[in-house]
Amino acid sequence: MLRALDLAEAAGAAGDVPVGAVVVDRAGQVLAEASNRRERDQDPTAHAEILALRQAGLVRRNWHLNDCTLYVTLEPCPMCAGAIGLARLGQLVYGADDLKAGAVRSVLNIPDGPASNHRLKVVSGILEQACREQLQTWFSHHR
Repeated sequence: MLRALDLAEAAGAAGDVPVGAVVVDRAGQVLAEASNRRERDQDPTAHAEILALRQAGLVRRNWHLNDCTLYVTLEPCPMCAGAIGLARLGQLVYGADDLKAGAVRSVLNIPDGPASNHRLKVVSGILEQACREQLQTWFSHHR
């Protein structure tokens, strides 16, 4: 999660909402990492989670990530929660809840919903205060 926070910091410095994501395999080896790039790429789908999942699939040469863990600083949105399910991710670990658009536990629960054909382990609140403060500080300066 510390690496995800560093990636989020870099995203914020580049003008994107500070969210970072890291995918690791069962052995703890980093397969992929990314930060939000919506502003830089002018791409509404360039969320940290989506970019990290894409990269991990390319590295593994397999879109099934069932033995991988995704660490992300903010609870995934509906798009990212859907992609996590489609990737058959084994575990999601996130920092801060997203009380406006969180789609894993806070507002919606896509992974456990009736449309989900995949269940995953979810761990929330890891370095929550640091993740939340990073976002709040960025938004106070940019909005």
